[in-house]
Amino acid sequence: MKRLIAFTAFAAIAVVSAAQAGEAWRATGFEQPESALVDAAHNRIVVSNIVGNPGDADGNGYLSLLSRDGKIITRHWVGGMDAPKGMAIAGGRLYAADITKVRVVDLASGKLVETIDVPGAVFLNDMTQDSAGKVYVSDMLADTIYRIDGDKPEPFVKDALLASPNGVFADGGRLIVASWGKGINRKDFSTAEPGGLLSVDLATKKITPLPGAQKFADLDGVIAIGDTIYATAYMTGTLYSYKTGGAPQVVATFKPGSADIGTDGEKIFVPLMGEGEVAALSLE
Repeated sequence: MKRLIAFTAFAAIAVVSAAQAGEAWRATGFEQPESALVDAAHNRIVVSNIVGNPGDADGNGYLSLLSRDGKIITRHWVGGMDAPKGMAIAGGRLYAADITKVRVVDLASGKLVETIDVPGAVFLNDMTQDSAGKVYVSDMLADTIYRIDGDKPEPFVKDALLASPNGVFADGGRLIVASWGKGINRKDFSTAEPGGLLSVDLATKKITPLPGAQKFADLDGVIAIGDTIYATAYMTGTLYSYKTGGAPQVVATFKPGSADIGTDGEKIFVPLMGEGEVAALSLE
């Protein structure tokens, strides 16, 4: 009940905030779009489509290409996947989390060139890349973040403090982690305790809860633009912003299903899984 009351109060704020954020465009026709990642080198956005149960290895998943102004370039760009979710780009290759595997696509040709098995993986979710070209992938149901160097996966950090890590974003010498929450129910993904924002030091692997951003929502995607962190709450459709020393603020609200967000530094691209759409919010 407390969480319901808190959300109702936030929703009232969001009516104004969403107008300030400014929805620039909305692209439609996707099939459970989970992630929207900017491919700056090719001036486009890659969108992952789950097409079915997020945990089923059914061969239905694929990637789409979207222009920076919201036009479909190629609806079925790369297939041969099951339920692709978060993505990262490193060394001219795109990596996509796909349940217990990571799919690798050559960005220039659009060909699926490799499948990396991740031993011990349960439910791989979001991905990010650091400045050294290493990629990271969260395992939401195993309290683990893996690191992949080239094509070699290894556990980077495994700790109950991660509390069902979903979104990950490399920000300088740290990973920003969006936690779904503790005590997750694998049937309906409800939690005994809502999640929050964490920082993982890339050198020491130390996990630090970000002050003022704990136990407030079941978080999904996360990005950072300058000194501001943005994160989505899948269950409520809320997009939050956070700055160190403050409290999470509502930027916009959508229907439930807002997932792994992306950015080009000027806009935030929000996949809306339940609606089959991607929305672009201007930060100006």
